[in-house]
Amino acid sequence: MPKQISVFAENRPGKIERISGILGRNNINMRAITISDSGDYGIIKILADKPVDGCNALKAEGVAATLKDIVALRIDDSPGGLHKASSVLAKNDINVDDAYGFTIRESNEAVFVFQVKDTKLTEKVLQDAGFRILGDNELYLL
Repeated sequence: MPKQISVFAENRPGKIERISGILGRNNINMRAITISDSGDYGIIKILADKPVDGCNALKAEGVAATLKDIVALRIDDSPGGLHKASSVLAKNDINVDDAYGFTIRESNEAVFVFQVKDTKLTEKVLQDAGFRILGDNELYLL
């Protein structure tokens, strides 16, 4: 199951430089990053090619990092692409707790990365509806 690194960080200059430096020195490639501000602190979510190694490297340097299970859904990069998937989630009473996305250059597709309470159920519901869920290795190599 794919995982993302979540970092709890003080909202101040230099936080991205420190985190990206630690990951870079440990040969961890960031595929996507999002930052949520909540006043004096924020949450940085990182999709990396080696999330377990990345999380361990950050922790070893005193960074408050954890791993979170995610669902990575491959969808059409076209108007309504996300709506098709979100309709299936809504019909099955599945709430998206957090999300971000990115496009794939080589195809006309996008990846919707999100957190839910029950990742296994969510993956099953989406697969049963014909959607393509990305496994960890496939996601990390994009």
